[in-house]
Amino acid sequence: MPAPISAGVAHDLPPDLRKALRSDPAALDFWESLTPLARNEWICWSISVKTPEIRRLHIGRLCSDLKQGKRRPCCWYGCVHRNDKALSPSQKYILSRKAGKSSARKKQA
Repeated sequence: MPAPISAGVAHDLPPDLRKALRSDPAALDFWESLTPLARNEWICWSISVKTPEIRRLHIGRLCSDLKQGKRRPCCWYGCVHRNDKALSPSQKYILSRKAGKSSARKKQA
């Protein structure tokens, strides 16, 4: 049985990400060097997308970025699922904008 792969703080490791990390030893080694909070950010970033195609792209980029030594996803507002801290003002702003766009799309339909 293969060794377990570490997860994040608020998120478990999804099967597709687990498979990608298992198939890329360099990415997996770096993954295991990350803090639980950093792993959580990567997991949330990879699952917080709307389509399976974008999720596959995110997982591919995650592995590539890990091999380049990147510890967190770039240009992302952060995990909003953690319950150990309040949302930051920037997270609240981005989420409110997303909610506004979503309601505007529903009105157009």
